Amino acid sequence: MTPPIRPDGPAAARGPRLRKALALGVATGLAAAGIALGTEISAGAAAQGSLPTGTQLYKDPNSQVNRWVAANPGDSREPIIARRIASQPQAVWFANYSPSTITGDVQKITSAAAAAGQVPVLAVYEIPNRDCGGASAGGAPDLSSYDAWVRSFAAGLGSGRTIVILEPDSVSLTTCLSSQQQSDRFASLSRAGAAIHAADPNAKVYLDGGHSAWNSASEQANRLRSAGILNNADGFFTNVSNFNTTGNEVNYAKNVLSALGNPGNLHAVVDTSRNGNGPASGGEWCDPSGRAIGTYPTTNTGDQAIDAFLWVKPPGEADGCAGAAGTFLPDVAYALASAGASDPTTTPTTPPTTPPTTPPTTPPTTPPTTPPTTPPTGSGCSVTYKVPSAWTGGFTADVTVRNNGSTSLNGWSLKWTFPGDQKITSAWNAAATQSGASVTATNLSYNGTIPAGGSTNFGFQGTGSSTGSPTAFTLNGAACTVS
Repeated sequence: MTPPIRPDGPAAARGPRLRKALALGVATGLAAAGIALGTEISAGAAAQGSLPTGTQLYKDPNSQVNRWVAANPGDSREPIIARRIASQPQAVWFANYSPSTITGDVQKITSAAAAAGQVPVLAVYEIPNRDCGGASAGGAPDLSSYDAWVRSFAAGLGSGRTIVILEPDSVSLTTCLSSQQQSDRFASLSRAGAAIHAADPNAKVYLDGGHSAWNSASEQANRLRSAGILNNADGFFTNVSNFNTTGNEVNYAKNVLSALGNPGNLHAVVDTSRNGNGPASGGEWCDPSGRAIGTYPTTNTGDQAIDAFLWVKPPGEADGCAGAAGTFLPDVAYALASAGASDPTTTPTTPPTTPPTTPPTTPPTTPPTTPPTTPPTGSGCSVTYKVPSAWTGGFTADVTVRNNGSTSLNGWSLKWTFPGDQKITSAWNAAATQSGASVTATNLSYNGTIPAGGSTNFGFQGTGSSTGSPTAFTLNGAACTVS
C-alpha cells in the first residue's frame, strides 16, 4: 500500500505541531489501523478509566494565554479567549535542557497544583534528536544525559497524582534513527517511565501513541511494547497537536490496546485541544484556518479505555506558520475559541429536577418584566443542532437558538425529543431536564433575553449508542425550523 506522507514532528518547545497527512494518506492510515471512517458508537457508556471521575486538572495561572488575558483586559478578543481557553487546564511543557533547575521547575508546578487540589498535566519533551532534526530539533545531548535529566525531573514530582505526557513523537517518528538508535531510544523511554514511577508511585505515565492517521495500530503497539509500556507506563497518548476527530482517536486507541493484548492496566488519553472541527481539508497541517477547540479537558470520559480528554497542545500557540512556533497568538486563539463549542461551566452532574419557572433572583442587566405572551410561530425561530465531538458511548452537542421574529424573547424554553437512547449528563449555558426521550432546556440568569434577529447558544454532554439529531424543536411552545 502507499504509506501516508511522513507526519512531521513537533515545531516548538511549547508543543508539537500536528503531523501532516494528505487526504489519501489519512484514509490509508485509518484503513491500516482497522478504523472505519465513521465514528463507532456502542450501546451504553462503559466504566470510567483509571483516572477518577471528577479529577480536577491543574490550571496554570502563568500560562501564556493567562498572561495575555491579564495584560489585555480591554481587548475585544479577551472575553471569549478568557472563557473558552484561559479558563481550561492545559499541559505544562518541560522542553528546555536545564539540568540544574529542572527539579525546582517541576516542584513549582506540582506544589501549586497540590495546593489547589488539582492534578497537573506535565509534557516532557527533551529526548535527544527530537523531531528528527526538524523545526523542533534539540533535546538532551545524548541518552545518558537524558536519563539523568529525567531522574531530576522525577525528583520534583512529589507524591501526589500527576499525569506525565512522555515525549511526543518519540515512538512514532523514528525515520532518522538507525535500528540500533531506535532500540536505544525505546530502552531510554522505558527507563524514564520506571524512574518517574519510582519517584512518584501516584504518577500516571503515558507514552507516544501517535494518531489515527499515522502508523497502523499493530505497528504502534509493537513500538510501544519495545518502549516498555507493559511494565513502565500506564498507557499512551494520541493526537497531540493534531486535529483528528475524537471518535477516530478513540477507535484508534482501542485498536492499539487490542494489539497490545488489551492489558487491563493500560489506557489512553486523547488531545482534544484543537479538533473541534476535525482536520483541515487537503491535509493542511500548519496553523490551518477553520479549526476549533474540541471537547473541554475532563477525566469524565465514560469509557473505561480512555482516561481523559486533555489539552496537551495549548490552543493559540502557533505551529510555526502563523507565527514563531510556540508563540501565543491572540488571533489564532480567538479563531479557535469562536469556532468551538459553547462556553464551559461547572454544572451539577445531575440536572435540576424541574426547570426554573420564574425569573432568577439575580436578573440580567435588563431583566424581563413578564414572560413572553406570544411565542414566535412557524419560521419565527430556528435551531441549529451540531455534534462537534463523539466517542464510544458519548458525545457533546452544540445548540444555537435564533429568534427570527420581530419582538424580543424574554425568557425561553426549548424542547425536543431524542430519536434514540441519548441521555444528557451535563449542560452549559442552559438548565436541562429530561424525562424519557423528551428534553427541556431553559435559559439561565444571564441569557434569558433573545432580541429580535438575535440568537443564544448552549451545549451539553450526553451518552448514548448513537448521535442521531432531533428533527423537531419547539421554543416557548411554538415549532421552529431546523437548519
